[in-house]
Parts: sequence; structure tokens; C-alpha cells
Amino acid sequence: MAKEVTNKEENYSQWYNNLVVKADLAENSAVRGCMVIKPYGYAIWEKMHAQLDIMFKETGHQNAYFPLFIPKSFLSKEAEHVEGFAKECAVVTHHRLKVDPDGGGVVVDPDAKLEEELIVRPTSETIIWNTYKNWIKSYRDLPILINQWANVVRWEMRTRLFLRTAEFLWQEGHTAHATSQEAIQEAQRMVDVYAKFAREYMSMPVVVGHKSESERFAGALDTLCIEALMQDGKALQAGTSHFLGQNFAKAFGVQYANKEGKLDYVWATSWGVSTRLMGALIMAHSDNNGLVLPPKLAPIQVVMVPIFKTDEERAHILETMEALKKEMEAVGLSVKIDDRDNLRPGFKFAEWELKGVPVRLAIGARDLEKGVVELARRDTMTKEDVSWTGLAAYLKELMDVIQKNIYDKAFEFRQANTFKVDTWEEFKQKIEEGGFLLCHWDGTAETEAKIQEETKATIRCIPSDTFVCEEEGKCIYSGKPSHRRVIFARSY
Repeated sequence: MAKEVTNKEENYSQWYNNLVVKADLAENSAVRGCMVIKPYGYAIWEKMHAQLDIMFKETGHQNAYFPLFIPKSFLSKEAEHVEGFAKECAVVTHHRLKVDPDGGGVVVDPDAKLEEELIVRPTSETIIWNTYKNWIKSYRDLPILINQWANVVRWEMRTRLFLRTAEFLWQEGHTAHATSQEAIQEAQRMVDVYAKFAREYMSMPVVVGHKSESERFAGALDTLCIEALMQDGKALQAGTSHFLGQNFAKAFGVQYANKEGKLDYVWATSWGVSTRLMGALIMAHSDNNGLVLPPKLAPIQVVMVPIFKTDEERAHILETMEALKKEMEAVGLSVKIDDRDNLRPGFKFAEWELKGVPVRLAIGARDLEKGVVELARRDTMTKEDVSWTGLAAYLKELMDVIQKNIYDKAFEFRQANTFKVDTWEEFKQKIEEGGFLLCHWDGTAETEAKIQEETKATIRCIPSDTFVCEEEGKCIYSGKPSHRRVIFARSY
């Protein structure tokens, strides 16, 4: 099966596309730019969804749901916001079809034109803040801590499964606060939640930082982000958290009476991650044999493959596997017995390697006699014989070892591909090689735009953790004074 996947060293883009399809994660749909997430891919997303949902609720948030459609006039109320999304919006103009009298199937009924066009949700700030206007009257109504799991539409012209599609799944948090300090703390708290999830569950080292002004979310006063480095040396923005100030409260007239009875505008945040995390998971860890899944997000953590010659051997091996499976499930492991009798063991091995299952166990007739299983680790591609005695407990501990090993490998890759660069000539050379470039920047949008125009590199973030960047220096491009380094990279 791995032969059907292009080597990532030859064509990284093709390798990624092959892997998504061959590992049964997703496929292109009949709707241009949209994807079908297949059961195995959706099972991974469900694990992400479930863990993030727990983390959100632990920080006091509740789930709600808001309309898919947004009146066009709502988007006009916040100027920066509408400008940021105008080119990506899908617009509903009519509410009815009719049969074509000339036999051409169905056509749009010209008499069913909407009085006001509806925008298919690209993000929900406007519809939510129009709603919050009815919920917030007093300081006693604050804070409001709401999260929504939903789909959104952004009309992308160049699409790639999981990384950039016209429709995608995500969560979006929208909170309202009495003070700017509370809102700023909320934005920081949620980007820290994303960083914790990325590091501890995705085994993906990320840098937390602030976006430059030109890279901020449309309508935000500050955008925090987590940035990850993929194996081809490109950066990927894995999650964002925005301090929105009072922009949306003022646009929609959301005021509250403070303790003194005076009216003030509410302070806001929004934050989100999407199915783009699936793309990050693939590109951060996988290899030419297929997916490499961290155990905490793997739909199947242990797969067992019987090896037999006779029906009697098969029955005996499967009976043993069922007993071992119960022991493993009792300690919280997800286990599958691959008892398909129309496929050779070698084919099964390759299939489960491709799907990234952390541990594969094989049992044959001789293994039955010895009371052992052959254990193959996906992360290291190593094998060993392990006794049945205490196997479940051993595997439970091994999952933590594998989780950490996958993280350590990604961390070492990032360390080896992060460079301090101090001259423009070196920058132009290094950016071709890929990686994170820690560079001085003079803080101007003009310089930032020129660097992007000449090299296709952008400021991924102004780090607030991971790297110590506060130091005096000179901008790599303009030579003007700079007080800290920022991360430049080419990105997805």
C-alpha cells in the first residue's frame, strides 16, 4: 500500500494528497472545493472534538448554536470585518426553485428573490453579537462564555483536503466581558488551551505568539496564535484567539449598566480551531509508510492480526485474542481484531501501517505455544516479542512512551530547522530551504509587505513563549532599529 503513496522527499504535496485519500481520511466531493470526511478521518476529528470540548467546559464555557445564515446588512456594520471576508462569502439570493417549463429541470424562481440577501456563515461574530444585544443589560449578565461547534463556508479558489476547503468544520468561541482586562485574559487563556491540546494530544510542538497588525483577524485589536512547523519546512497556523475590543459591541449596540448604573460597551473575544488540525496532524508526523498517529487521537490504538494455516488454528488464536482484547479494553485501550479471512497478513500489516495505528500485535501458532505476541510499533517501525502476562498494563504504559516519542521527534525537527538570521542575503537563502527564521523586523507594515512580495515569507508570529526574542538589533530588510525578533516562514 505504501507504494501507492508518493515519497514525501519527491513531491510533498502529492504525498500529502495520496495519504489523505489512501488512508481513508477524506475525498473530494461532487461540490467543487468541498470534501467528504470518511469514517476513519471523522473518528480522528471526533477525538479532537471530544477533548477540546472537555477543555472548553473546564474553563467555564458552554455550547450553543447560532444560524447558518447571516443577513448581509450585519456584515456591513463592522467595516474591517466585512472587508476581511467580502471576497470569500457565499450569498443566498432566492428562496425557491421551480420546474423549467422548457424541460430544463429546475430553475431559480425569479419571483422568489429575498428582500435582503443572506450570507452563508464565514464566521459568526455578527450574528452572535446581534444576539448578545438581547442577552446583556447589566454587569450581572457578564461574562458570557459561549462556544459553537459548526460548519462555515469561505469560498476558496485553491483548495486542498483539510488544509483549505470551501466548507469546513470548526469550533468558534465568542465571549463578552465587562472590562478590557478580562477580555485580554480570556484571549490568552484560550490560546493557551490550544497550545496545551496541540502539545499534549497532537504531539505537535507549537509556538504561541501575537500576529502582526497586517496578519490579524479582520476586526480584531490583537490576534494570538499557535504556529507549527511542518516536515516540508512550511509553517501552519493551527489556531487563533482574538481580542476584539469593543468593535462588535459598538457595531451592534451592546451595552451594559455597570455597578454605578452607567452604560458602557461590552468587551469581546473570539477564538477557533478547525479541521485544518487534521492536516497539521498528518504533515507533522507521517512518513512514506503512511500516517503516524499519536495514541491519544488514534481511533484504534492496538490492532491484532491472526496468522494461521488451518481453521483450528484460526479459532484458537481468535479465542486468545478476544481474551486479550477484553483485558486491554479494561485499562482504557481501543482495540480491533482484524479477523478478515480474505486478506493475507502482509496486506493487513501494510494497511494498518498506512492508517497509523500505534501498535500492531500478531499471533501465530508458535506464539500460542510460547505465550507471546509479536508487537510492532508504528512510530519506530520496530518489533519485539512480548509475553501475554501483564500485556494490557505494558501497552497502556507504552502508549505514553509513543505519545512522547512522536512529540520529541517533531520537537527535534523544529529545533534543527529554526535559525537566527541577521542579514538580508542570508534570509533569502534560508527561506528557500524552509524552516522558522528568527529575525529582527522594524515593526512597519511596509517592510513586512516588501519581504512577503520578494520572498513569499510572512511573519508567522511575534513569539510570547518558546523563544526568547527580546533583544536589540537591526531589521534584516530596512536596517532600522528593532527591539525583538519575530518568526518569518513560508506557510500554508
